[in-house]
Amino acid sequence: MRGTHLLHGLGCLLFSGLGKAAPFGSSPDLDVSPAVELVKRAPTCNTPSNRACWTTGFNINTDYEANFPATGVVRNYNFVITEHDNWVGGDGVAKKKAMLINGGFPGPTIKADWGDTIRVTVTNNLRVNGTSIHWHGIRMLNNNVNDGANGITECPIPPGASKVYTFRAEQYGSSWYHSHFSSQYANGVVGTIQIDGPASLPYDEDLGVFPITDWYHGAADEIQHSLIPPPGAAPPSDSVLFNGKGKGPNGTGSYQRVKLKPGKRHRLRIINTSVDNTFTVSLVNHQMTVIESDFVPVNAFTASSLFLAVGQRYDVTIDASQPIGNYWFNVTFAASGLCGVSRTPFPAAIFQYEGASNTANPTIRGTPPPDSKCEDLASLVPIISRSPPAGSFTATPNNNIDVNLAVQNWQGQQRVYWKVKGQDMNITWDEPTLEYLAKGNMNFPQRYNVFQVPQSNVWSFWVVENLLGVPHPMHLHGHDFLILGRSPALADPFSVAPRRYNDATDRGSLRFSNPTRRDTTMLPGNGWLVVAFRTDNPGAWLFHCHIAWHVSQGLSIQFLERVQDIPQTVPLNSIKPNCDAWEAYYANSPFKQFDSGLRM
Repeated sequence: MRGTHLLHGLGCLLFSGLGKAAPFGSSPDLDVSPAVELVKRAPTCNTPSNRACWTTGFNINTDYEANFPATGVVRNYNFVITEHDNWVGGDGVAKKKAMLINGGFPGPTIKADWGDTIRVTVTNNLRVNGTSIHWHGIRMLNNNVNDGANGITECPIPPGASKVYTFRAEQYGSSWYHSHFSSQYANGVVGTIQIDGPASLPYDEDLGVFPITDWYHGAADEIQHSLIPPPGAAPPSDSVLFNGKGKGPNGTGSYQRVKLKPGKRHRLRIINTSVDNTFTVSLVNHQMTVIESDFVPVNAFTASSLFLAVGQRYDVTIDASQPIGNYWFNVTFAASGLCGVSRTPFPAAIFQYEGASNTANPTIRGTPPPDSKCEDLASLVPIISRSPPAGSFTATPNNNIDVNLAVQNWQGQQRVYWKVKGQDMNITWDEPTLEYLAKGNMNFPQRYNVFQVPQSNVWSFWVVENLLGVPHPMHLHGHDFLILGRSPALADPFSVAPRRYNDATDRGSLRFSNPTRRDTTMLPGNGWLVVAFRTDNPGAWLFHCHIAWHVSQGLSIQFLERVQDIPQTVPLNSIKPNCDAWEAYYANSPFKQFDSGLRM
């Protein structure tokens, strides 16, 4: 698979130490200290008036899939995951079970420059749970073994053990990382990633990452167990947190405040790190100008509100051009409630101009944005164009994937499953897909939901059909994908029969000339979605719903891409030590797998 060989040629270590992070609720110096620059960095041409330039030979028009800087810099981080009972979170309410990275939520922000190497040592100090960390949106070119999907690319890290993840920042922009072990991510094992690089618009101030997440006061495994019997529907979130802070349903906690400098243009990196909730964000009396989505720089455009599916990111600029004061930054849910609802009626943060009151709340609630109908934007125009030949796409049973709900017997009771092409994914923690390949065994269980993609450097097209009215945020590992088309979102998708893709009537709506490209998009309720990715990255890559409860209920497949090339690009034997440690632990572990095994 892809692996440690990606460090060849990077040269000597230019940075040592650990990346600084001070998330809400953490001890500022706990396990994390500032990176120390030992030699002078390469000069940059990136200035407030010219963000399109980065350094000699690299700018906003550089295709990072073809070329990226070789900085020779290694950014080292240490993550220690611990378990806490009745932990008081950012909304002022005790969470029954929290699992935290370096003692805080969210975890440390990984910061790097375009072309740096990132090395993260993850130590599992949980009581009985294994863990693995996935780096959302990171391409992991020829580096599948570091993708962090237990049961696919590795065995879980057992309690008391550590694992080192190493990968190159070949893309730039904003993203996040999270546990991929059962429903664990909902307990707090999550943090953000900021990779600095060029941008399509000038700006003065970088406000950094701004993760927004639903928050549950119950323990994640107990919530997941409650979804076993029908109807299997998730509860509303208790709160919505903005970079770790927010008001609880009963008015506890405090609003997150973000400072704006009057007359300046600010970059804000909005990330939906939720477990279940998708939502629309808006800033009262301000516009947001989008410059990037999901690591893909786009032609800038201005919007008064933006819908974010779980896992999606928007880098935006905000001009502080209004009178000095405090302004609500609102989260609004779709009217149908099908893609998120919260017990907190008006989730919000406060954007505060310098010179405004540090304690006063805004007085203008703002106008609710248009109903999203759980639909994300598919009109983004990437700066770097990708245009597959229209004649290459043919809809066939072999590239059709349908999604549906099923109820069947499990251990003497009825259980809800999400199935893809008739099969819910159910991996085995101690037998990941890559271990099968390491043993030369291609006889995967049907429940692994393996879809082989053998051809090299061709466009792989997939038609995804949703046979139920519930929409799903679909995320692909190892790639971004082209969104060629989809059925229109409906205010009430349950009011119609499933709308399957019909090539005779729907092909004309597909866009092949530089369509929107990202790594997460919404699958409409009772509708269809057509996506494509280029087979240029050998490995086993998950394609799954990013609602934690749904993926635990089986809504995943894996693309086994260019299996014949995996042994030459990925050190398959590197997974053995951690798998040996996991197998030795799990034989006597009190915590046994009860779901798909996949995040969060």
